Amino acid sequence: MHQTNFIVREPLLDPKQRVIGYELSWQHNDGKIPTDQELEDLVGFVAEHVMHPEQGWLLRDKILFLDAVPEMLSLDALHALPPERTVLTLHIRKLTDPNVRSAVAAVRVGGVGVSIRGADINLLGRNLSPYASYVEVQFTGVEVAAQARTYAAAKHAAMRMVGRPVATWADFDACAALGLDAFVGKLHLTPRPGNPVKGMNATQSVILQLMQMVQNNEDVPKIENVLKRDPALTYKLLQFINSAGFGAGREVQSLRQAIALMGYAPLYRWLVLLLATASQSGYSPVLMETAVIRGRLAELLGQKALARGEGENLFVAGMFSLLDRLLGLPMKEVLETVPLPDEVVKALLRREGIYGPYLALAEACELNSNLVASLAASLDISPQEVNKAHLSALAWAQSVAA
Repeated sequence: MHQTNFIVREPLLDPKQRVIGYELSWQHNDGKIPTDQELEDLVGFVAEHVMHPEQGWLLRDKILFLDAVPEMLSLDALHALPPERTVLTLHIRKLTDPNVRSAVAAVRVGGVGVSIRGADINLLGRNLSPYASYVEVQFTGVEVAAQARTYAAAKHAAMRMVGRPVATWADFDACAALGLDAFVGKLHLTPRPGNPVKGMNATQSVILQLMQMVQNNEDVPKIENVLKRDPALTYKLLQFINSAGFGAGREVQSLRQAIALMGYAPLYRWLVLLLATASQSGYSPVLMETAVIRGRLAELLGQKALARGEGENLFVAGMFSLLDRLLGLPMKEVLETVPLPDEVVKALLRREGIYGPYLALAEACELNSNLVASLAASLDISPQEVNKAHLSALAWAQSVAA
C-alpha cells in the first residue's frame, strides 16, 4: 500500500491529567482532506502495527480514537483491533442514513466505541445513546467554561464527553470540574502552572552526576559508589535489570554486576528516562509520555541514514526537548547542568546540526501542520517509514511505562 499521508497523534487526557489514549488521524501531505479509502487504509495500517502475533495489543491500557467513515464499520482490519480499546469517530451527518445507524449499532454490540462529532447540544440526550459511547464537544472562542457548563447540563449517563480543543490548563480545570471525561488539546506542550518547584531535586542531581560519569567512561566502582547514595535509584536499577524486559536470565543482586551487564550506552539511556520521571515541577504524565515517544521516534527516524551509535544521541535529543518543561527551567539552564555533545545542543536550541531535522520531524508528528511532509522529504524518509516509526515509538513508550 503506497502511502502519501502522515499519521498525526494527539493525546487524550482524563481529568487527572493521565493519558487515557490517543487520537490518530491522517495529515494529507498537500493539505487536502483524506478520502474515504484513505481513512479505511488508516485502520488497516494501525491494526498491522499495534497488534503483535504473540503479545497482542501493544498499547497496553491506551484507547485509540480513529477518524472513521461508515465503510470502515465492516472492515476485517477493525476486527483485528481489541474492541474495548478502539473508538471510531463519525460525523453526526452520517447517522441520517438508516443503514449506517444499524451498522453503528452492530459494532457497538461488538464492544467497539463510537464517538460522534458535530452533534447539536440539544440532541445529546437519549436519541444518540444507542449509537454513541462518546460524544465530541467542540469549544469555540474564549467561553470554554460557559460552554462546558452547557455540555455538563446535557450530560447523559451512557455517553462520555470528549472536549476539544482544550488549549489552556484553566480551560482543562473548568472542563474537569464540570464532569467532562476526556480532553484533546496541546496541553502537553505547556507545563502545569501552580507548581513552584524549580530546578533539580536531590535524586535528579545524583542522576546528572551519574550521566556525567557514564559519558566520561568512569570506572564501574566509582559509578557504583554514587548510585549507592540513593537507595531508591539502586532499587530501580536492580528491578529493571531483573525485569522480564531486560532478560538478564539470572537474578542480579550486586550493583556492580548490574552496571557491567547493562553497558554504558543503555545505562545512559535509562538515566535519561529516570531524570525526566524524577521531575516534580510542572510535571504532568502527558509531558513525560510525550518526551519518551519523541525520543524513540527521533531515534527510529535516524536509523536509515545515520550510523548506529547516533541513535543514543537522537533519543537523548528527543527526551531533552521537553526537559525544560519537565524541570521548570529555561533550556539554556538545563544545558548548563547536563553535559551533552555539541550536535545534540544544536538540535535542542535551534533544531540544527545532524540531529535537528529528525527532532523537528518527531515533533511535527504531534501537530496537525504541513511541516511533516516537507521535513520527511528533506530527510528522504517516505510517509510509510515515518508512520511505521511513529506507531513503533508509541508502542515502545507503553512498554517503558510498564
